[in-house]
Amino acid sequence: MRSCKLPSGAEMPVFGIGTWRMGESARQRAQELDAIVHALDLGYPMIDTAEMYGEGGAEELVGEAIRGRTRRPFIVSKVYPHNATRAGTVAACERSLKRLGVERIDLYLLHWRGGAPLEQTFEAFHRLKTAGKIGDFGVSNFDTDDMQDAARHDNGENGANQVLYCLSRRGPEFDLVPWMRQRSIPLMAYSPLDQGGLLGKPALRKLAGEVGCTPAQLALAWLLAQPGVVTIPKSSSRARMKENLGAMEIELSPQILADLDKAFLPPRAKQPLQML
Repeated sequence: MRSCKLPSGAEMPVFGIGTWRMGESARQRAQELDAIVHALDLGYPMIDTAEMYGEGGAEELVGEAIRGRTRRPFIVSKVYPHNATRAGTVAACERSLKRLGVERIDLYLLHWRGGAPLEQTFEAFHRLKTAGKIGDFGVSNFDTDDMQDAARHDNGENGANQVLYCLSRRGPEFDLVPWMRQRSIPLMAYSPLDQGGLLGKPALRKLAGEVGCTPAQLALAWLLAQPGVVTIPKSSSRARMKENLGAMEIELSPQILADLDKAFLPPRAKQPLQML
C-alpha cells in the first residue's frame, strides 16, 4: 500500500475508510461493523473517525472491528472544537482511546476551528504526543489563513489538514493545496465522491468507460494521482468497499487527466473552503 510522509517523518497510508455517519443507529450497527471488518480483511490500511461521529459510536465500532487483530490499521480521530482547550483536548483524547481500545491514536486532528485558542489546542497536542498517546497531530477544515495561524503554534509539526476535496469541489487547489505542498503537509480529502453526487455525472461515466473502471474508482484514482493527497471514502457496503479499493490499481494517463480538467474545471480564483 502506498504511503506519504508526515512532517514528522512518519508514514501515513494514502487510502483508508471513512466512518462519518456511522455509529448513529443501533439498527445499522451490524452492517456497519461488517463493512469495516470486511475492509480490513481486504487490506485497507487506515481508518478515519472522530468523537463527533455518532457521539463516540463510530469510534466504538472501529474499536470492535480492530479488536484482536495482530496488525491494526493506522487510526485517525478528531477532537470537537468545544473540547479543544488545554485540559479538554487531553480528556477528549483519553475518551477516544478508551472507545477505540488502543493506547495510541496515530493522527489526532482538531475537527474544525472553534472558540478555543489554537495555542491551547496545540499545547495539548504536544503534551499528548510527548506522553505517547498520539503519534502526530493536525487539523481539519482549515483554509489557508487558518493554516497560517496554526503555523504560529504548531512548531512545524502540523501533520495534515482534512478538507472537503473532490472533482466537483476543487476550490482548495487555488491556494490551499500549493501552500500545504510547499510544506509537505498531506491533504486528507473527505467525501471524495461528493456524497455520491459525482457518480451520476455523464462526463465521469464516459471517461470511466474509456479507462475501464467504475466512476467511483476514477474519481478516487484522480485524487490518488496527486502528490501529498490522501483519501478516505466511506461505505457500509461490502461490494463498494472492494470497488473503492480497486482505485489503488488504476494509473491515469495524461490525456485522461486533461479530459477530467476539461469536465471538472480547476478554480481560477480564491474560493472559500467548503464544509459538510
